[in-house]
Amino acid sequence: MNPRLSLAVALALLVFGALYLMLQRPAEIAPQAPVPASPTAPPRSAEPTQADAFYILAVSWQPAFCETAASKPECRAQARDRFDASHFTLHGLWPRDEYCGVSTRDQAADRDGHWSSLPAPDLSPTLKRDLDQKMPGTLSDLHRHEWIKHGTCFPATAEPYFAAALALLDQLNASPVRDVFAANVGKRLTQRQIRAAFDTGFGRNTGTRVRLACSDDGGRTLVTELTLGLWGTIDSAPDLAGLLAAARPTDGGCDGGIVDPVGLQ
Repeated sequence: MNPRLSLAVALALLVFGALYLMLQRPAEIAPQAPVPASPTAPPRSAEPTQADAFYILAVSWQPAFCETAASKPECRAQARDRFDASHFTLHGLWPRDEYCGVSTRDQAADRDGHWSSLPAPDLSPTLKRDLDQKMPGTLSDLHRHEWIKHGTCFPATAEPYFAAALALLDQLNASPVRDVFAANVGKRLTQRQIRAAFDTGFGRNTGTRVRLACSDDGGRTLVTELTLGLWGTIDSAPDLAGLLAAARPTDGGCDGGIVDPVGLQ
């Protein structure tokens, strides 16, 4: 056969073969099996955990509070030898959320100030006696209000909630902060002095986690309350120093005021 003719025939066969393959339906490809999620890496929950929870511990200087609430039973019962004459008292321990699982009726009663109609938190007799001393507002049912509004969002029942709050209060009252207040009754303390006492008692810069609340009383400015920013786990043995250190700094509130003595001035 002529070599040129043989080459032409071979090229024609190659082209025909390529066209034939292009016109055929491609074979089905088996789908790839999905890759199962790793059992060791579950998706992260959006719910905050107790380990990264934010709280505020609110404590009162009771004589100053009573200057503006003289008719309350806990204020009518003030005495110089009573605990709240020379120690901080518990206002509350506040998680970030409020009214967790609380009925609409109880929320309305709480907001309207009808605290006596709220359910009493279930506390042991020993803890209730301790709470009555260190939260004199229990005479006005403050503990019912605090439990309904704030305690219901604590990851435990009423007993450990109030026990933890009192443990934190006890650490504050055993610190140089309480000593500075007790040593300056009737005198003025500045925000800087109070924050410095926190630094001395609980570690450097912990005072920047503390805010002062003040009120005017007949031309006098009184320190009525401290609010402490806390961050971390609050369990049966909370560490106030560590919780303060882990929190973010806050503005200091008022510049300072008089540490009010017991009794109406």
